[in-house]
Amino acid sequence: MGHIVNNGLLITGTDTEVGKTIVTTAIAAYWLQHFGAPSLGLMKPVQSGLGDFETYTQLFDLAQTPESITPQRFAAPLAPPLAAAQEGKTVNLTLVWQHLSQLLAERQLVLVEALGGLGSPMTDEWTVADLAAAWHLPIALVVPIKLGAISQAVANVALARQSQLTVRGIILNCPADLTLAQQQNWAPVELIERLTQVPVLGKMPYLSTVDNLAALTAAAAEFDLERLLPGRLPQVESMSAPR
Repeated sequence: MGHIVNNGLLITGTDTEVGKTIVTTAIAAYWLQHFGAPSLGLMKPVQSGLGDFETYTQLFDLAQTPESITPQRFAAPLAPPLAAAQEGKTVNLTLVWQHLSQLLAERQLVLVEALGGLGSPMTDEWTVADLAAAWHLPIALVVPIKLGAISQAVANVALARQSQLTVRGIILNCPADLTLAQQQNWAPVELIERLTQVPVLGKMPYLSTVDNLAALTAAAAEFDLERLLPGRLPQVESMSAPR
């Protein structure tokens, strides 16, 4: 199931509630402002409870059907196989792949937001890491800036390597209004890069609200997008001009 593609990016994290959604929406906001909705695909493959589908559709005017944004949704806010079982259903990854492969064929960039961390279950047999490997999706790893960030980054990159995933880079996310000293002490960039052998390609600042498109776009503009989205950015030279 799946084939090698270069225009997809799976945004995953070290756990649930670490900032995957705000990083995903920041990159999407930047892309939509500069390149328009028809060139972007945005997907949450499976959603349990309320969440990302509602966020995407409230923030953006996407040129997609609801089914292509989130092919499967379940009511209970649990791991997908458990949420599906409560409704007498199972997670249908073939359906998800059908929608994803169509987006990959039609769009210049497809952002796929994962559930939980790389080890989170997608089905009774597959984790997020298994899915990324099967579908040949490169990943960006979101690491929250907090005590333990270094260990979490190291452990998740190790799992990604074990699953033979391509890790484009790490995005640090500031989940609270932290001082610069706290950020540097809890998530020292050089040490994380040395221990993981993966580049840190950006830092998501703390945003008091998640629906400020200008703030989201500005945050993503500070990421190293040429390394995060290699070969995807049109007019890179003009984009790099001083703002």
